[in-house]
Amino acid sequence: MPTDPITSGEARPAGEPRPRHEAVLLLRLAGPLQSWGDRSAFNRRETRPQPTKSGVIGLLAAAVGQPREADITHLAGLRLGVRVDQPGTLLRDYHTVSDYRGRPLPQAGVNAKGIQKPTSPAKDTHITHRFYLQDAVFLAAVQGPNTLIGALADAIAHPAFPLALGRRSCVPTQPIALGTVRTGTLESVLAAEPWHAGPAAKDAFARRGERSGMPFPVDRVDLAATFDDPSGDDALQDVPLSFAPRQRGFTTRRVRHTWLNVPTGLAPSAHHAAPPSGEAGGHDPFALLGW
Repeated sequence: MPTDPITSGEARPAGEPRPRHEAVLLLRLAGPLQSWGDRSAFNRRETRPQPTKSGVIGLLAAAVGQPREADITHLAGLRLGVRVDQPGTLLRDYHTVSDYRGRPLPQAGVNAKGIQKPTSPAKDTHITHRFYLQDAVFLAAVQGPNTLIGALADAIAHPAFPLALGRRSCVPTQPIALGTVRTGTLESVLAAEPWHAGPAAKDAFARRGERSGMPFPVDRVDLAATFDDPSGDDALQDVPLSFAPRQRGFTTRRVRHTWLNVPTGLAPSAHHAAPPSGEAGGHDPFALLGW
């Protein structure tokens, strides 16, 4: 009896050696709004500056049609790398919530019968703050067994459930999957993929090269990236243990932050050509901000 390559896939933990029969799925995560929460709750919902592992795994689980109560061990074991192609800007959405009947609002807690308790003293309005990333573009690369990655690539192209960028209201733009499944390491795949920033960011980058008055390699750009790494110097608590509403849980992972020098897709300027072969262009932090 044939097995399901998704539910039967066995992705290795990040600390174990990666076997040769693995592949990489490259996802473009872009849209008007994104929100990648990890610790926020209740009336203040914040976002991380880049996609969380729980958010990416949730997107993959939605694509294959897994119920929230389903086992996600095979997906959580995938190795993740994220490249920041366009950081976007932070948006705060200010909300006021009240009962249309004019009644005082209930509180979040419930009594023994499961009924929400009234606010004390009575409160007619809740104020909430929700944060989003505007016009951000990320490349997320997930690595795992060939059969599992191939099945996930098919699912992204024909998702069972709607896909979202962190929150259900954050709809992604197309394309999400970038071409065929790739071979190689996460680092090599993300370093080889051209820059996916929008036209305005690329134009600003090119204009800065023209204004610099010095040799400026507009055909390459340094982009921030984060990779799963058991010896990394940072820890994030965003690995999902379960998406079940009553059993949601997360654990930590070690990550490594680095920079990748990637092709921009822009032709070198005649007046500001790239440095001679062997000379590094150097890290330009202002380029990431479009300055």
